[in-house]
Amino acid sequence: MSRLTHLDWLRGLAVLIMIEAHTIDSWTRVADRKSDAYQWATVVAGFGAPAFLFLAGVSLMLAAGGRLRRGLTPVEVARSAFRRGLWIFALAFLFRLQSVVISGASWQSMLKVDILNIMGISMMAGALSLAIAPTLSRRMIVFIGLTVAVAMSTPLIRETPLLDGLPDWLEAYLRPLRGRTNFTLVPWAAFFTGGCVVGACLDAWPAEARRLNLWLAVAGASVALAGYATSFLPPLYREVSFWTSSPTFFFLRLGILTLSVPAAYALGRVWEGQALQEFGRASLFVYWIHVELVYGLPFAFLHRRLSFPMALLAFTLFALALFGLVRLKNWVQQGRSTQTGSVLSALRRTPARPQ
Repeated sequence: MSRLTHLDWLRGLAVLIMIEAHTIDSWTRVADRKSDAYQWATVVAGFGAPAFLFLAGVSLMLAAGGRLRRGLTPVEVARSAFRRGLWIFALAFLFRLQSVVISGASWQSMLKVDILNIMGISMMAGALSLAIAPTLSRRMIVFIGLTVAVAMSTPLIRETPLLDGLPDWLEAYLRPLRGRTNFTLVPWAAFFTGGCVVGACLDAWPAEARRLNLWLAVAGASVALAGYATSFLPPLYREVSFWTSSPTFFFLRLGILTLSVPAAYALGRVWEGQALQEFGRASLFVYWIHVELVYGLPFAFLHRRLSFPMALLAFTLFALALFGLVRLKNWVQQGRSTQTGSVLSALRRTPARPQ
């Protein structure tokens, strides 16, 4: 089993959770939204975005480690990672433009802060951290410090009057503003830096995979239990919501995400999960096409119209259809790659013309 296989299908699982989150949110009728089943479904849905950010951090560190072993300097590695983050950040605005063109969203929505904005900025910040922390120990200190600092400062940043004078488009990156924010840098960027910690460990000790995953299981369970236990203590902050800005809820989810890596590693030793691997490798493609379908005009006739059981059925059928599109995309790309390779091979075999 490849050391990355279980991470691919873990990302595929995150894709399914993402689709579930969006479909039940958009298509479930109002009358069913207070049911226990719907509430539990939203709890599961709440792990989709954190999982993507967490796994992006893992991938950043694994990619950086591979480039360093190929002889690139830390500055070159950081520059490459920064370009990747800048590309993701640019895609965020292209994605919003798609919504304007297809569904007639307002031009003001171009500045709305969504997960691609947060992921892009987090990746660029992670790249800068790589440049200033070339050794494993320094990276661990930097990324653990950033994770704790961002999580613990979230309630303070959301309530401070110091941000009141900022332009709305900038303030929306730091705390929620109605109509301008789906995600904010605090605390969401901390899921990315938490993933960087796990990715640094996976990259540093590949030969100790079993022992390392055991330690990750212990660490993840400990962080999750600590987050759960402290939720029963008196809050450190006056104005805090457990389900949004609470550090205890953040560390509960971060612990579960950390625990998911060794769990996927153990399961991956007996199950390859090829379908989920394909979904995981096409995560950006699936995100790009499905959000506009779910919330935009193509499926407007389903918006807030389905009972919760029917919404779950619709989610299942929709996920299968998206997987079919992923398979089609892969087949087309493979065909083009094969055709290009055949042309190149034929050109190599063609003798040069005499001059």
